[in-house]
Amino acid sequence: MIELNNISKQYGKTQAVSQLNLAIPKGEIFGFIGPNGAGKTTTIKMMGGILIPTSGTVHICGLNINDHPEAAKQKIGFIPDRPYLYEKLTGMEFLKFIADLYGVDPGVFPEKADKNLEMFSLDDWGNELIEAYSHGMKQRLIMAAALLHDPEVIIVDEPMVGLDPIGIKLVKDLFKRLSNEGATVFLSTHTLQVAEDICDRIGIINKGRLVAIGSPASLKQDMQKSDADLEHVFLRLTQNA
Repeated sequence: MIELNNISKQYGKTQAVSQLNLAIPKGEIFGFIGPNGAGKTTTIKMMGGILIPTSGTVHICGLNINDHPEAAKQKIGFIPDRPYLYEKLTGMEFLKFIADLYGVDPGVFPEKADKNLEMFSLDDWGNELIEAYSHGMKQRLIMAAALLHDPEVIIVDEPMVGLDPIGIKLVKDLFKRLSNEGATVFLSTHTLQVAEDICDRIGIINKGRLVAIGSPASLKQDMQKSDADLEHVFLRLTQNA
């Protein structure tokens, strides 16, 4: 569902991402972790078609995102780390705007919008201006909007920022359900416990390069320490590089 083939991104003399290769199958929750400045957000922007790789290719559901940007983006639900919203719209108006961008059938939109607002505990706020929402509510609205067109691939950058414990559990359960239904979830996060709790595999990136990949259990086993946790693995691989 997601294939990154030898992708690199360079800004002037800075190599943000270097020769990254990943293959993420249908239905997998893949965690992507690394220190600040490691190349996580740059990678996500290339996957979403926001940035063009300096070299290499990105395929989403078999589509080269540079050659077929609209068709590939139609397959993606993109959830950024910061909820950039039109705050003078109501929540429902924002969902309608996003639905129109993705060509959601107007006949099914009301039911989908109501369902998604209820799923994210925003059903009482659909007709309120977004400027009245808390940060966590805005983040949940972005998620509700990203799922309106039933994407096959969900790309998420720091989904838990600003969410309370109830919201975090809701999102973790949601990603597990979507994965069980066949969606592929690419999750970039600094919250190692979240990655360990829900990800089938985890990739660790440092200084633009993938330094480790595997299941949480296999990554810990590679440290050859019975008491290793994902934090130990992360610090060992990123601080000694």
